[in-house]
This record gives sequence, structure tokens and C-alpha cells, in this order.
Amino acid sequence: MIEVNELTKTYGRKTAVQQLSFTVRPGRVTGFLGPNGAGKTTTLRMILGLDAPTGGTATVSGVPFRQHRRGLHHVGALLDAGHVHGGRSAAAHLSALARSNGIPLRRVDEVLAEVGLAEVARRRIGGFSLGMKQRLGIATALLGDPPVLMFDEPVNGMDPEGVLWVRHLFRRMAAEGRTVFLSSHLMTEMEQTADDLVVIGQGRLIAAESVRTFAARSTRFSVVVGTPQAAELAALLTAAGAAVEPEGSAGVERLAVTGLPAARIGALALEHRIALHELTTRTASLEEAFMELTADSVDYLAGRPR
Repeated sequence: MIEVNELTKTYGRKTAVQQLSFTVRPGRVTGFLGPNGAGKTTTLRMILGLDAPTGGTATVSGVPFRQHRRGLHHVGALLDAGHVHGGRSAAAHLSALARSNGIPLRRVDEVLAEVGLAEVARRRIGGFSLGMKQRLGIATALLGDPPVLMFDEPVNGMDPEGVLWVRHLFRRMAAEGRTVFLSSHLMTEMEQTADDLVVIGQGRLIAAESVRTFAARSTRFSVVVGTPQAAELAALLTAAGAAVEPEGSAGVERLAVTGLPAARIGALALEHRIALHELTTRTASLEEAFMELTADSVDYLAGRPR
């Protein structure tokens, strides 16, 4: 378990993280979201003891990470896949880490096979693609078989097969009872991978809740209506103040309705004897909810007037 309590980090006059509190629980994949510059990487570095907080605490399994002897047994992390010695082979890199953490050397071959790098184990890392370096970083995180795993943008540079593999890996790690904390800008991938979210903006907490609860907080939702009397129902709903758009291919009588809830649409249809084949509330996607709920926390907005 990861517990962050009133965590604060300042650099001179700039506050990167401000009184941040949240808990990342075992058995769940928790996504860590925020606009660029929100303080995500700074927070991860403070959890790992790489940066000292100005105030507050961050603990892993009840104590600061620096107090864990042989840290790879307790936390596996990937923050930057490029921070490796390009002249070493993948096997040599992992072997050095295994020795320094008291990990049996057989784990090197096991994790290289796990991430799909067994055939290039003796190749120099400097010749690896970004996707291969990401796989090596994940292998490093898995090396000590830790109960807590942390990843910062782990699928950057990966092909579709690699992205799918990472998604299944994280879900499996959580199913084994591990704590999985994952930062990413890929909203579609996060929507398919994460159970819970921690969302921050300008160093402050915006939300700490399930993916479904966060998406439901968006005001952007519509109701999909299927009916053989589409034109009649569209006119009725428009008169009641809704915005109505046809949806689907030609000949498919479905409407996308905003401005009225499903219950009201159903009641109006019943009152006017209009048959309904479908009446489904469609909530916002994670990306739509994120864009709406973090709009006031974006530091670098493209197209902003000078």
C-alpha cells in the first residue's frame, strides 16, 4: 500500500505539489492522471525517496521507502526507461541490480523472458528501441518480485502488441494482490486498465476515486434512443428543450439526445404513444471527464491568446 499525507514540494517560490493526500490500495490498478506540469513525476519521486518533500509524508507499506533494505524486494518502479547505461547488456544491467539487492540471478532470465527480451539479453542497451527499453524497465521493476509496482508512462514507444501485453500484465499483477500505481497520458488505455484514479492539477488533488465514479462526475452525457418514429420523437424532444442528433448509419433510427434525462424521454414517449426500442444513458468517456474536470488546472494550453 502507498499512503501520501499532506505531501508538499516547493522549489524556491514555485510549489510543485501542495498538501497532497491519497491512498493506493493493493489488489487494484490505480491510475495517476494530471495535465503536464501537474506534479505527477515529482510525487512519484518523493514516494521513492528520490526527492525530499518540503512537508508531509509518503510511505510504502507503512514506512518511508528509504527505510526498506534492499528496495527492489519492496517496490519495483519505472520512471524513465532511458536512465540506463547504454554500454551494458540487458542481462548485465539486471544482474548488477540483482546482486546489489540480494536477488537470485535466476530471476534475471525469468524477467527477461517475462517481458519478451530473452533473445536480446546479451545485446547492448544502447541499441535498443524505446519500446525495448520500456520492456527492460518493466523487467527491472519485476526483478525483486515486489508487492508494490510504480510506473510512469510505461507504454511510450510500444507497438500495439506491447500495449496490450502491458495492460494484461498490470491487471494480472493487481489480481495477485499487488499495489499497481500507473501514470499515463493515454486516456483510452487508462480507461481499460485502471480500477481507481488519483487526479491532480497544479499540484493539488482533484479526485481520488474509481474510474466509473470519476467519469460520472462529468456534465457531458447523452441518451441514445432507438425508435421507429424518430422524426416524431425528435420534434417532441426538441420542443421540450433537448438537443437531438441522428446517430448511426442511414436507415438506423437512433437519436442522440442531450438536455433531458432518460426518465423524462421515456415518459414523453409513453405519453405520446411512441414505441422505444432502446433508451440508454451514455456517460462521458474518461478522456471527456478528464478534460472537463481539469480544465482550470492546465498550465500549457495550445491556442491560448498571448
